[in-house]
Amino acid sequence: MNEINNIVADIKSGNIKPIYFLMGDEPYYIDKISNYIEENVLDESEKGFNQVVMYGRDVSIDEIISSAKRYPMMAERQVLIVKEAQDLSRTIEKLESYAENPQPTTVLVVNYKYKKLDKRKKAYKAIAKNGLIYESKKLYENQVADWIRRVLSGKKYNIEPKASQLLVEFLGTDLSKISNELDKLTTVLPAETIINASHIEENIGISKDFNNFELRKAIGEKNVVKANRIINYFAQNPKNNPLVMTISLLNSFFTQLLMFHGLKDKSKGSVAKALGVNPYFVDDYVTGARNYPMRKVSQIIGLLREADVKSKGVGANQSHEDILKELLFKILH
Repeated sequence: MNEINNIVADIKSGNIKPIYFLMGDEPYYIDKISNYIEENVLDESEKGFNQVVMYGRDVSIDEIISSAKRYPMMAERQVLIVKEAQDLSRTIEKLESYAENPQPTTVLVVNYKYKKLDKRKKAYKAIAKNGLIYESKKLYENQVADWIRRVLSGKKYNIEPKASQLLVEFLGTDLSKISNELDKLTTVLPAETIINASHIEENIGISKDFNNFELRKAIGEKNVVKANRIINYFAQNPKNNPLVMTISLLNSFFTQLLMFHGLKDKSKGSVAKALGVNPYFVDDYVTGARNYPMRKVSQIIGLLREADVKSKGVGANQSHEDILKELLFKILH
């Protein structure tokens, strides 16, 4: 995030590179930088003649280079944005010739999503020398909750750990989706609000009582009634609660529980660091370890793998509802 801020600060100060090559597995930041350049480098009066958006599937590298070499009309510079440039991956190395001597009055922005340039190749070295290469890396799941907190903090909001966990479990690691939902929340809630699970339920539609987080907590506590109530809700709302997601999250919990059993230092800070979780959730692992000895945890991980295979139609002809009910019974007994 600091790197993004530095790039934007440089552009604001007039230190604008002739090439911005934006690559990597996380499209959110690629779009952020590209959109900022598209909206701010040229005045509205200059954009008509001097700002062009191309798409990788529709153009060749030669056409991009030809456009980049043109001079701006009645403006200091022109902006050329190539979106979905990953469609040009077979010929992207041909950018080397232009990158060696880029047009100083052109700002070429290349959005190369889900792929990366080979650092050993001449094209990478030429672009890095005369322009800017930014690699947008996918966040790990245990990093997303902290990202949510930082984004909201920048907008003068706070969020409870349980609420951020709900967003991660429902939306995964797709930062664009999460950002859209955060925009909804900050639109309807006043600044300085501490966002909680009820806000999530009321404004985004994620149930604060019937979700994978609450299921995991109920299983950890061996609360049979609550766990069965949640999976019955899942059975009635299968599209919003896919079995593959439930199995994945339970597998993460019991894998972390196995790690917890092996820790020598079980202080809250040490556990949070070792498991990669917010200290707020450490008590869930303390309770889980008390209810599930290490041998049982190992058995449960095996049961989860079996359920995952069954959910894909291998070796069993069961509905997802029956698979989940059978799994829950075996875990709790």
